[in-house]
Amino acid sequence: MARDHSFDNRKFVIGGIAVGIILIYIIRLFSLQMFSDDYKKSADSNAFRKEIIYPSRGLVTDRKGRLLVYNEPSYNIMVVMQEQWGVDTLDFCETVGITPEFYKQRMKEIKQRIGYSRHTPQLFMSQIPAEEFSVFKEKLYRFNGFSAEKRTIRHYADGMGAHILGDVGEVNEKDILNDPYYRSGDNIGKLGIERSYEQYLRGEKGMRIMLRDVRGRTKGHYMDGQYDIAPVPGRNLTLGLDKDLQALAERLLQGKLGAIVAIEPATGEVLCMASSPTYDPRIMVGRDRGKMHRKLSADPMKPLLNRAIMGTYPPGSTFKLTQSLIGLQEGSITPDIGFPCNGGFHYGGLHLGCHPHPAPIPLVPSIATSCNAYFCWNLVRMFSNRSKYPTVQDAMTRWKDHLVEMGFGYALGIDLPGEKRGMIPNAQYYDKAYKGIWNALTVISISIGQGEVTATPLQIANLAATIANRGHYYVPHVVREIQHAELDSVYTTPNYTMVDEKWYDYAVEGMRAAVTGGTCRGAAIPGIEVCGKTGTAENRGQDHSVFMGFAPMNEPKIAVAVYVENGGYGAVYGVPIGGLIMEQYLNGELSETSKLKADAMQQRTINYGKQER
Repeated sequence: MARDHSFDNRKFVIGGIAVGIILIYIIRLFSLQMFSDDYKKSADSNAFRKEIIYPSRGLVTDRKGRLLVYNEPSYNIMVVMQEQWGVDTLDFCETVGITPEFYKQRMKEIKQRIGYSRHTPQLFMSQIPAEEFSVFKEKLYRFNGFSAEKRTIRHYADGMGAHILGDVGEVNEKDILNDPYYRSGDNIGKLGIERSYEQYLRGEKGMRIMLRDVRGRTKGHYMDGQYDIAPVPGRNLTLGLDKDLQALAERLLQGKLGAIVAIEPATGEVLCMASSPTYDPRIMVGRDRGKMHRKLSADPMKPLLNRAIMGTYPPGSTFKLTQSLIGLQEGSITPDIGFPCNGGFHYGGLHLGCHPHPAPIPLVPSIATSCNAYFCWNLVRMFSNRSKYPTVQDAMTRWKDHLVEMGFGYALGIDLPGEKRGMIPNAQYYDKAYKGIWNALTVISISIGQGEVTATPLQIANLAATIANRGHYYVPHVVREIQHAELDSVYTTPNYTMVDEKWYDYAVEGMRAAVTGGTCRGAAIPGIEVCGKTGTAENRGQDHSVFMGFAPMNEPKIAVAVYVENGGYGAVYGVPIGGLIMEQYLNGELSETSKLKADAMQQRTINYGKQER
């Protein structure tokens, strides 16, 4: 009988399948042990709990060491999703003051976060004040998988300086992707110096490794804390801000739209920076920050807008100081030359008005009386000088270069986020607008700080500081000192203009004459030589009230700019406010008479209606 070999072949097939299965298991086991850390994570999570220790954020003080921003204790509620079982959800929600719907939504959001792991603690709720947390702490043992993480919350001492100090909020996905330091639930500076100096203020995280038993109970530090890492506190900041001056500036702007900026000319340190309307920075703390931010964002008066660095306005007659300096340097005027002004500038059919004053007058009185005609003639002479500038475009480029070196047309670089550059037009701009056919008369309004020219109040204050220094400035900066670190050299290096120092003496003389007998008499301070310049910036509605000045004349300690939207003539709001700011800083207090003036100014309001500003 013939032998059936099919059974012999089946034996090899079955054997081969068995071997294949064994090989698959071996390969999978090797892969899990050598290339995957899933089981290691699981084992580690059972044996260890790595707890992040958050550093205290750096403190912020004013130039006299008075506390502006400090920390208060708060807590985060964390959850390890793998361990979160058997929790009485209703009891948990009642304990922490949330709804079951919020609980479900939060759990869903946690699982969608970048870097989510079911083995590691995830943020459930943040910034719970100590008094609220105490209730949760007593019942924590009931809620498997939940734990507490001690944190701090920012406290803004006096409810002022919101646009400078900024605030702190929870990181978003972009923050986490941009910097591996952050994880979900961390805080980061959102606005002001909290944002600009985040790298210094935040410090460095620490870590402790806790040993757990098979039931998940913490038994103590692993290896007695040998591998724990202590946190490094954030660095403290000292601002150039004067707390009393800031308070006065914000008080004087109540009921008005505008800004006040004061700078120390010798250093560029910002002594005060007020923008109105403002808000209390203490409302932007804790779990309600998001809600309050949305409310402020919806306000048509835009209280979140820092008008001091983000508001771009026509500088008005304060700009005439730049024109006098450019004219002297370029030779289009001399200190003694005078120009006619019969009620304004007249050239052919063109007329640009001016207020009554004696004429013709030379440079210094023209600054003191703010003569429009003088500076119009200056621009015409410069832009028409074909022996020096082959074309009007060449003259315009030289004019613009001067202004850029004076700090206009580009952001100055202050250490706050969001600074705007303002507008200084160039030849290409007008070539496009007028198809290459234009001259000084076409753009005559730029000679008096109108037309296409715009600047921020910070740039106007910086101009005052530059004149006070007779031709140089330091980039304005809010932070005066960083603990254990140096300021960026950009804030300690002087920037020189293209105008010779000797010509600045005439600008100073004109500004002094404006206070002793010109348009700035309201800024005079007994015993102090104050220099000033008004501006009445034309607007579609009521004109803007502008002032810039500095004092004392020969040893300047403060330069200031005031801008009040729709405030009318410079002498109405700008001059008196500027005088009060300088008096407060130089004398350390206001006189009794000035206190009454400050109270009256605080009470004066401007009706802006409900239009969006």
